Amino acid sequence: MGTLPGRKDIPPWVKVPEDLKDPEVLQVQTQLLEAMFGPAGSRIPYIEQVSKVMLELKVLESSGLTEVLVYGSYLYKLRAKWMLQSMAEWHRQRRERGMLKLEDAMKALQLGPWMK
Repeated sequence: MGTLPGRKDIPPWVKVPEDLKDPEVLQVQTQLLEAMFGPAGSRIPYIEQVSKVMLELKVLESSGLTEVLVYGSYLYKLRAKWMLQSMAEWHRQRRERGMLKLEDAMKALQLGPWMK
């Protein structure tokens, strides 16, 4: 990627311009973003600070996915990408388990044919 991110508040731990080249990119289901990053992205500054990276989110219009671009030094980018992928997978599995429990509860509440 040859273009620099449009963000103006670049964190002090990100070196300009070398850390803004070649971000790590991962795609996350858009519906998982609030679980990962909090309402309106409120946890993003904390994640950036402890990971020593800068994050940028780009919604992919027609796919239901959002690209998460991770900027920073090489090792910090890789570590943050791995952490974010793990978080996304954990939240995806948690949501899936919740849906299965909901289905089981709904089946349990359905009336049997003898009670109609």
